Parts: sequence; C-alpha cells; structure tokens
Amino acid sequence: MEIYEELKARGLVAQVTDEAEIRELINSGKAVFYIGFDPTADSLHVGHFMALCLMKRLQMAGNRPVVLIGGGTGYIGDPSGRSDMRTMMTPETIQHNCDCFKKQMERFIEFGEGKAIMVNNADWLLGLNYIDLLREVGACFSVNRMLTAECYKQRMEKGLSFLEFNYMIMQSYDFYHLYQTIGCNMQFGGDDQWSNMLGGTELIRRKLGKDAYAMTINLLLDSEGKKMGKTQSGAVWLDPAKTSPYDFFQYWRNVGDKDVLKCIRMLTFLPLEEIDKMDTWEGSKLNEAKEILAYELTKLVHGEEEANKAREASRALFGAGSSELTPVIEVPADMLTDGCIDVNSLLVLGKMVPSKSEGRRAIEQGGVTLEGEKVTDVKAVVTKEALAAGVLIKRGKKSFAKFQVK
Repeated sequence: MEIYEELKARGLVAQVTDEAEIRELINSGKAVFYIGFDPTADSLHVGHFMALCLMKRLQMAGNRPVVLIGGGTGYIGDPSGRSDMRTMMTPETIQHNCDCFKKQMERFIEFGEGKAIMVNNADWLLGLNYIDLLREVGACFSVNRMLTAECYKQRMEKGLSFLEFNYMIMQSYDFYHLYQTIGCNMQFGGDDQWSNMLGGTELIRRKLGKDAYAMTINLLLDSEGKKMGKTQSGAVWLDPAKTSPYDFFQYWRNVGDKDVLKCIRMLTFLPLEEIDKMDTWEGSKLNEAKEILAYELTKLVHGEEEANKAREASRALFGAGSSELTPVIEVPADMLTDGCIDVNSLLVLGKMVPSKSEGRRAIEQGGVTLEGEKVTDVKAVVTKEALAAGVLIKRGKKSFAKFQVK
C-alpha cells in the first residue's frame, strides 16, 4: 500500500483540493508540505501530536516537511474554534515558546540538509508594509466570502475583532511566501483550518497562475470542538515537566472504548494488518488495546524506557505489577505547617486535581482514599512522620501516587 492510500486507510484524510494530484505528489515523494504551529504555550500538547505523526509518516515516505512556527501569526491569534479572543502575548513570550517548540519537534522530525526545514513566519510577516500588503494580497480576498468561513461565523455573534479578521490573510500569505521561496507545494492542517488553507491555495493560483494544494487531516476525537488534549486537569502536554510520562500513558490508557481503535489506527505506527485484527476485540480485549495504544504513544514521545516504567506503574494500580512502581511525589518541607499538610494540597501537588475547589469536591463525593481509607474530612491532614515513610493517595480508580517529604 502506498503512503496516500495508507493515510486514507488510517482515517486521516478529511478534505483535499485535488486528490489525483495530491496522491501523485505524495506517493512519488515530491511533496514539499508545511504545517503551521502557533506558539500559544511553551509546550506542544497532544492536540499537535497528530500533525507531528503525520509529518513523520510523510517524511519516512520521502516527502519533505516544512515546520512553520507562527512567531508572526502568534501576534494575532487564530480565531478558529474560539468563543473569545486569545490573550495577547508579548514578543518575549512568543520567542520563548517558539524556542521550546523547536526543541520538542526535533524529537519527531529529522532536520538537516535535504530533510525537514523549520521556518518562523515572523521572519517575513513582521517586516511587511501594511499598504503594500493590502494592495498585493488584500485585493485577492472577498470580505463577503471570508465571512462565510466557519472560523469566522462562530465568532460573529459574540464579536470578531479586526485583528483576528486578518488571520486568514496572514496564513494565506505564509503559503504564498513559502511557495515562492522554497518551492513548498502543499499545506496540511486540521479540518477546522480548511477556509484558511483554501485562502493560501487560491492566492498562489491568482497571483502566480501556479498549482498548489491543500489537504486537511481529521481532528482526532475533535468533531465536537477541540476536545483532544484536554482533561479535567487541563491540557496533556508533550513536555515531561508539564505532563509526566505516567500521566501521558494514563491519558491514552483511559481513552473511551469507541475511540481506542480509531486512535491506534491514526496515531501509532503499527502495521494496518495488525490493527485490522483488533477490529473484533471486545470487553477485556479493549483494555488490552488501550494499553497497546498508551504504550506505543508514550514510547514515541518519551522513549522506550519511560514507556516501560509507565506501563508497569499502570499495571501496579490494577494489581498486576509491583507497588514499587507507583509514581512518587516529593513534598517540599516548606509546604508543611506545624509538621502537617492537608490532603487537598497533596492532591493539587500530585496533579490529581486542577484546583483545591476540585479537590474538596472529590473528597466530599468520597472519591479520595489515604492508605486505603476513604477521606471524609476536607480538612484532613498528613503528618511529617507519615510522609517520611510515604503515604499512598488515590483519587478514583485510575489516579494515584505515593507522597514523601523531601
């Protein structure tokens, strides 16, 4: 099976502008394609993960990825999927986030001579003359047509700023610039980016009379609005300092039954023939599939050693492994007051809850245990002496850790 047919078999292809031409370019290894990443945080999250996996697949098939870091568009903020305007970032924050992205991406994509390219659209967008841009690019866009784009329609009732209205033009200019400077002939993005991507494709054709192509990938678990990468505690990050390998493993281990095979097909590099055999799996076999998914993705992001540790720790939770593999959280001594610390603070420290209010709610609902005993008092504390030996706290059935004082 050739690579384009494999992408379709894995359920990755949502829309394309010219399937025959795109198939030919990708299967022959002649696609020079870009995907953009706006630096809205100092770490990539699992919402970016599919795009990184896609770039890796296409590079393995001989195509050339162009990673575009949105150091320029980050000044505006993409309105797609947003109910309100993004918080304005300082130039220093944007640059810091761009640097963090680059370090993480180098673990997935192979950069170098004749390989992947990393560019930052701040290099060409920040120096644009506004009047020149209006004359050269603005004349190619119909305001009436732009307002029909889904990314804008969602915001019209609550208010769309003129700043955000320019995002489509900026993203379209990116493709136009990359086409002219490095021969980039294709762009990929999530299904919610389709209007913006078409803008770039049409700009190239109108200005240069050349063919360029757009192709969107399905947003995994995302048909109802950017759910991917979100949990009760916030985003699931690729940076181990923000989301531990164990928490990353558990996120995928807890995927719903109806989504697990879809995730395996889209995100892992397991052979399709092997995945097809899982289509008939039910009941406890689906739990096995979830562990396979979690292990494969944790190995890809954090390495085989961390994936093995996370898998064994997860098995320990269900009585299938050693309790010595339970995640250990060190408690700073300065968090203790009069030699004690409340259980709720430990829940927050261990990232079992996003806030103390959520922690109180979990305790009140009977969902927290301390050394196997249900915690019933929201003011319950643990002593320094107990922490010296280590105490096991669980929230629900799937979140647990051992806490020890430093």
